[in-house]
Amino acid sequence: MISITNTLAPTAVESPELNNANLKTKQLDFLQKVIEGLQDGILILTEIGEIVHANASARSICGQISQGISQANFVPPAIWHHCKSLIDWSLFPNQHVILSDEIVLNKFNIFRLRVRWLDVDPLQRPCLLVTIENKCETLKNVAIAEVKKYDLTPREAEIWLLYRCNYSYKEIAVQLYISLNTVKKHMKNIHAKRQANIHTQN
Repeated sequence: MISITNTLAPTAVESPELNNANLKTKQLDFLQKVIEGLQDGILILTEIGEIVHANASARSICGQISQGISQANFVPPAIWHHCKSLIDWSLFPNQHVILSDEIVLNKFNIFRLRVRWLDVDPLQRPCLLVTIENKCETLKNVAIAEVKKYDLTPREAEIWLLYRCNYSYKEIAVQLYISLNTVKKHMKNIHAKRQANIHTQN
């Protein structure tokens, strides 16, 4: 004869407050993972320039902009200058202003900066939200989509990715160890494929 017994340990009934706290913790963890996974840099700053939060991308970009100075709570002057401008705009509280500008380190490192006020009750103080887009990375992503769209060969894809990241024909040739004429030939083919794609869409 087989007997079945209940071997499960009794479970404690959780209070609604505990369930609510667990849910909020899970939501915050989820939001943190989303922010960390973004390609754009996200900085949240106080009015006096203290970093409330910086995702990994923002820390990396700030390091590039400040040329390697990596202090835990350091906002590069090029970014803080725009934040100060927005703080000065706060004299006009009814106007919602988003400041946008570019920080150009060189032709391969161009960052689009957007600064706006962030009204977050839990912080109980006004903060600035700074988003930093690495334009070269954005162009790379566009180029990857275009490689598929235009059905480029692997070599054409390499050339197109560099071209979209502001490399000159000469720089592409040096980077890929090919002749300038080869780059020109492939670029001619790429432009022909782009034109053919435009005509098929019309």
